[in-house]
Amino acid sequence: MLKLWLVKNDIVLVFLHAIKLRSQMPKRPLILVTNDDGITAPGIRTLISIMHTIGDVVVVAPDSPQSAMGHAITLNSTLHLEKITIDGKQPEYSCSGTPADCVKLAVNEILDQRPDICVSGINHGSNSSINVIYSGTMSAALEAGIEGIPAIGFSLLDYNWNANFEHCKSFIETITKQVLEHGLPDGIVLNVNLPNLEKKAIKGIKICRQARANWKEEFDKRTSPMGKDYYWLTGKFINMDNGEDTDEWALENGYVSVVPVQFDLTAHHAINNLNTWKLND
Repeated sequence: MLKLWLVKNDIVLVFLHAIKLRSQMPKRPLILVTNDDGITAPGIRTLISIMHTIGDVVVVAPDSPQSAMGHAITLNSTLHLEKITIDGKQPEYSCSGTPADCVKLAVNEILDQRPDICVSGINHGSNSSINVIYSGTMSAALEAGIEGIPAIGFSLLDYNWNANFEHCKSFIETITKQVLEHGLPDGIVLNVNLPNLEKKAIKGIKICRQARANWKEEFDKRTSPMGKDYYWLTGKFINMDNGEDTDEWALENGYVSVVPVQFDLTAHHAINNLNTWKLND
């Protein structure tokens, strides 16, 4: 009888010790993953695999490509969510809306706690310079920032659907871990672009400002068999910035560019000048 009691006592002690050890283990961060190329895009599948090495992953992403959607949200039609399984054990939701819609739904309808970080991408193509304005990838990150969630948008300078993301992994992991460790200032998210180079050719990570550049648009006008005119938007990217502290310079010179961006669009430097105008006379 005494021997049985001792055995039971040992089992209880082992169980309590296991609980104590588990409580002392560092909590894995909750990571929201989204994008604008669609939930099946190779870029987001790569990003999901990277995030699994860092924390617990929940995916909410568009059910179809939403590139260049900017910060559009769905107001005049209904939104649909479908829980799906593609690979891995992470919860995944396919959304009929925009990238910004995906973040709104994740925060307000799906998650029962706020994510520790939101990562968007990996975008198939550049979101450097003026491209950030049009980017669905970055708008998802900015929407998370509006919600007070640290956020990063990742983009690779390769528009190919079958782009090789292998060389991106270590840089994405490093930047994500640094954001989790240090946090981001209120209202700031990171726009990260990765050059399409072999890993050994990438010189490092550089903090930059957004280059002053724009697109010189051209429209390819055509006529349908029904006689109606239609247009394809084309154009050329024009970099007007010669600075060596810009994202465009960094990417052209073999660096990963990191630009802190904000959703406060106030031109603070212009306020004093505008206050000299005679607006109330």
